[in-house]
Parts: sequence; C-alpha cells; structure tokens
Amino acid sequence: MSYMYVAMISLLVGGLMGLLQVLARSGEFELPWGINYYTILTVHGVILALVMTSFFIIGFQNALMGKTIGFSKKQLNWAWVGFWIMLIGTVIAAVTILIGKANVLYTFYAPLKAHPLFYIGITLVVVGSWVTAAVNFRQFYLWKKAHPNEKSPLLAFMVIINMLMWCIATIGVATSMLIEIIPWSLGYKNTINVLLSRTLFWYFGHPLVYFWLLPAYMAWYAIIPKVIGGKIFSDSLARFSFILFLFFSIPVGLHHQLTEPGLDSTWKFIQVILTFMVVIPSLMTAFSMFATFEITGRKKGYGGLFGWLKHLPWKDVRFLAPFVGMLAFIPGGAGGIINASYQINTMVHNTIWVPGHFHLTAATTVVLTFFGIAYWLIPHLTGRKLTDAVNRLGIYQTILWGVGMTIMSTAMHIQGLAGAPRRSNFSDYGGTEQAAEWGAYQMAQAVGGTILFFAILLMIFIFIKMIFFSPKGEQEFPIAQEEDHAEPTPKWTENWKLWIAITLVLILFAYTVPIMDVIQNAPPGSAPFDWPIGS
Repeated sequence: MSYMYVAMISLLVGGLMGLLQVLARSGEFELPWGINYYTILTVHGVILALVMTSFFIIGFQNALMGKTIGFSKKQLNWAWVGFWIMLIGTVIAAVTILIGKANVLYTFYAPLKAHPLFYIGITLVVVGSWVTAAVNFRQFYLWKKAHPNEKSPLLAFMVIINMLMWCIATIGVATSMLIEIIPWSLGYKNTINVLLSRTLFWYFGHPLVYFWLLPAYMAWYAIIPKVIGGKIFSDSLARFSFILFLFFSIPVGLHHQLTEPGLDSTWKFIQVILTFMVVIPSLMTAFSMFATFEITGRKKGYGGLFGWLKHLPWKDVRFLAPFVGMLAFIPGGAGGIINASYQINTMVHNTIWVPGHFHLTAATTVVLTFFGIAYWLIPHLTGRKLTDAVNRLGIYQTILWGVGMTIMSTAMHIQGLAGAPRRSNFSDYGGTEQAAEWGAYQMAQAVGGTILFFAILLMIFIFIKMIFFSPKGEQEFPIAQEEDHAEPTPKWTENWKLWIAITLVLILFAYTVPIMDVIQNAPPGSAPFDWPIGS
C-alpha cells in the first residue's frame, strides 16, 4: 500500500504538469508565476514515466510474490529498505526539478546539465529497486529449494523475469550516472562523451518500456481469465513469451538512435532486426488472450463466430479498463513498428508523433491495466470491498481516459506527421506559418489533456473512496488456474542459467562493438560546452 500511495500522488502531480503542458502549447494559456515550460515537461516525464510506474509495478509485484510464495519477516524488512531508498531518491530528484535545477527532460540528455542531486536521486531510485529485486530473487530461490520438483507459480515466474530484465538493463543507466554524468555534474570532469551517455541510456531506455508492459501482461495472462470466469489458456505459452521478452527487450536500444551519427549503420540495422523479434511474444500474448475469451464464452454456451464476445463482463471495471488498454495496444504496436523501422523512423524521429506513441502504449495500455488492477488490489490490501458504486465510477473513469487519450494522441500523431517537433513549447511559434498549420491540433491536444486530467481527479477520488469509505470485507485476489486439459509445462522453461546466458550473449553481441567504437572514436573534448547548472 505504501507503494500505491506514492504511485497515486505521482499520478496527480504528473497529471497536473501534463495539463499545464497542453494548455501552454495551445497558445491560449500562459503559465503562471513565471513557471518554466521545460520544468513542467521534466516533472511530467520523470514523475509519470519513472516514479509512478516503478512504484506501482514493484508494489504490485510484491503483492504477487507475497500471495504466491510468501514473505518471511527478514525479507519484508529488506523490502522496506528498498522502498525507503526509492522514496528518498524520488524526493531528492523531485525537489531539484521543482526548483528549476534539472530541466533536462526524462531522458536527461547531455550536454544539458542538471544539479548533481537530481542524478544522485534518480540513481537512488534504481538502487532501491535493486534491493527489492534481491528480495524477490531470494524469495523465489527459497521456494524452489523447498519445492524441488514442483512448477513455480506462474505469477512468481513472471515477476522474476521482469526483475531480471530490469536489473540487467539498469546497469547501463547506473554506469552512465556513476562514471560519466555525476562526476561531470559535480565539476570533476569538464567534458563528457555525449554519444556514450546516450547509448547507455537507451540500453536502459527501451527495456524500461517492457518493465512497464510486462506487469500488465501478468494481469492479462493470469488475472483477467479469473475475472471473466475462465482459465489460463496455456501456462507454457505464457512462460515462453516472457522468456522471449527477456531475450529481445534489452539488445535493441540503438533503434532509438537511428538518426544519431557516430554509430555504425550495420549495428543499427542488426538491432532493428532484434527489435522486430519482440513482435513474436506480443502476438503470442494477443493469441492467448483472445483464445481465453473465446474458450470461456464457448463453455458458457455462446455460439456463432463472435458470440463469445457477449459473455465478457463489460460492466466489470476490473475487466473493462485492461481490455480498453489491450485495444489501445493495437495502434500503439503498429506505431512502434514504424518507430523501429530503419527508414520510416526518419520521418517521425523527434517529432511529437513519438510522445503520441508513448501515450498510447505506456499511458493507455499500461496505465489503464494498472487502474484495472487497483480496483481489486486496493480493496484487497485494505480489507474492503469493491462496491457497485465504485465500479460504476471506474467505468466512467475508463471511458473518460479512453476518450481523452484518443483525442490527444491522435492529434499528436497527425501533427508529428506534419513535422512538429517533440519537447517544444509550440506557443513560441506564435504568428508563424507553423502556428497556423498546427493550431487545430494543439487545441485538440488541450481538449484531450483536459479530459485526461478530469479522469485523473476521478481516479484519485476512487482511490480515496476505496481506502477509507468502502465497506469492510474480503475482496478476492483473482488468480486464474490453467485449463484442465492444457499440455504440461516443460521443465526447461525454468532453466534460469540458460536464459540468463542467452540474454547476456545477445547483449554482448549487440553492444560490444558499438560501445567500443563510441569510446575509441570519441572526439577530443566530447562535450565542449560546460553548460550552467539548470540551463
């Protein structure tokens, strides 16, 4: 619950910053009190993309581990250590942003330089997550030791995959922080290898997307079937899809750097190919989910080609919110293919198309699934019931979110195709030809963003109501069982040494030569501009 409190406070703060952004970009609203546009942009990105997601995910995963394999007192104490380290880091980073000393966007690209405390705070968030990961690994190891011939619980298996991916990926951003960025921001170094820092960031930045997505997949695979009265289509397929995500989520960061000079085009192309491999487990997931929906409907007696759709509990927000997220992932995934395509990427790279894509995937697919989880997890943890009234409010909130995001994201995509840059305050273009061309899209984003902010306020109201005002009782923790006649799960799915070895080999193959090139061929004085702090 402590993780959930931080996540919801972050949602409110980050959402307010997003509202101010879209209003300022519309050209019809001026930020009050001399607020810097790039300050609120940085707050919005860091608080929502890094803080809100990380706290919700780790809290949710701890709930899954506690429910499936249990916590010892010692493990729980260490889990609290991880939480407090993350929270302290979050507060330090947030303060430096809010006082205008870290206007560096959530990607914190050099040569933009923030106050050292910003980087130290973000690093503490990562370190705290490592402590929690170590607790999860220890829990899983002890469970396997006590149950040597048993298949591990599916949700525990999925948590371990996600935390393995996270730990391997965050080595990149931690290395960049400790070796380059923090010494540079402290004044111990006058220059920095900009390309190396960006390459290490995107080594982490792309698996960050899957760190957001895989907990949503956990709910889709193993919780939604229970909510709709069905069973898991295939335990084996679910595990294998997560193993493939572990393989192909990390060695693909160069597809975020396709337009950057200094990186060999051959290695960019290789990583583009590896990126497209992620389509396979994504399609496996889509197949598994709709197979679950259809089989459950057939068992309930619904015939016809699409008769099974009728059985789905459309009036249950625990299902509706994640299902709307699933639908958003269809255009979101298509946009991701465009972003990762070697040549088509040049048309949309660094345009507002890219934030439009993020708002479909992270801010709709992932966040709506998280909301769907919250509707049963919060009452379960607080000993209360999900009432009909809260369920109805949740349905309204889901509809508001879907409508607002559709309007805003569509406008972003169209404006991006027209060449509008990302990370820019379009009110600065006032009176220009671009302002006239983009005006309608900017207003659409303001309308969509305003609707989204009302949806956020409604979610916060629902959160408070579930904690303090819902009637006391027991709320189900819905974990589905596997289909009765499903094929048994092969033991090789838990060959952890093999999966980790393959992951490391793929990473070494994809990154060794590019990083050596970046280091060996760095120009003298890689970042000659020692920019003022906070610039």
